[in-house]
Amino acid sequence: MTVRERTEQIEQQTFAPWATLSSESRGRVRPESQDPLRPVFQRDRDRVLHCKAFRRLKQKTQVFLSPEGDMYRTRLTHTLEVAQIARTIARALRLNEDLTEAIALAHDLGHTPFGHAGERTLNKLCPGGFTHYRQGLRVVDFLEKDGRGLNLTWEVRNGIITHTKGTWSATPEGRIVRWADWIAFVNHDIEDAMRAGVLNEQQLPPIATDVLGHSKSTRITTMIQSIVDHSQGDIQVGAEEKAAFLTLKEFMYNTVYVDPVAKAEEEKVEKMVTELYERFVTHPELMPNFYMQIAYQEGTDRAVTDYISGMSDSFATRTFEQLFIPQKWHVL
Repeated sequence: MTVRERTEQIEQQTFAPWATLSSESRGRVRPESQDPLRPVFQRDRDRVLHCKAFRRLKQKTQVFLSPEGDMYRTRLTHTLEVAQIARTIARALRLNEDLTEAIALAHDLGHTPFGHAGERTLNKLCPGGFTHYRQGLRVVDFLEKDGRGLNLTWEVRNGIITHTKGTWSATPEGRIVRWADWIAFVNHDIEDAMRAGVLNEQQLPPIATDVLGHSKSTRITTMIQSIVDHSQGDIQVGAEEKAAFLTLKEFMYNTVYVDPVAKAEEEKVEKMVTELYERFVTHPELMPNFYMQIAYQEGTDRAVTDYISGMSDSFATRTFEQLFIPQKWHVL
């Protein structure tokens, strides 16, 4: 018996009856030999963790564009917080932690530079529209490893495409990640907004905080406990906690996410992304060879969308400066 087979046996003996077993995965698009050490979802977790798109998350906006200081969240720190919350829930419910973590770490790989401002701009420019969750699937299926993709399992891919809205994931682990994503971003965005001076504790709706708590950690713990207490055969949240959380989420969308201080730079983002898009569409030769090949095979718009959406905030800014800002004359 290999280490992997022993781990799969432990899953079968200890997981809840409704957990997703590694040994029962629907498999990969391209079949592979099993690893002697790691079950399939652990391999997926490792592939995501080591891919280029994951590393770029450290320089992609969460809410506040290119904030000064190291205390504000980035897309990477958000992803790690989602993974922590999701794993806590999965362990408590005796579900598959490896699958949960793989989905959580991969859920935002398709995000653009400059957060949702960049996503909205690409959605206007790209024929057929753009969403980060569809792009995330393209990243893991194709763009990583120079066109070979990560060849992830069906379950992880399903969790990526369903993590935001619409149809819920086919696995309970994927449904955990959707809730963990919501819990994480609402609460850490509250903390970042307070640090930025655009929100204070007294502004939060009492109908929500009286139920969930008056601190970030308390609110997160309350939601986790509610999910653990009410989930049996499916992922559920207690009615009182769910209503309070949705109230808090709506409050954030109506205040912080449209706050003029937090959003003051978004018009510049739209201009920057639009200018980059139009320049690369008319001059695709300015892109790296990999994207030139995509332009030849799938069309220039597709290649430009892939190229820009994969940029970090800083790389997009540097590229814009190189293309549109006059450079200093250097005398030899």
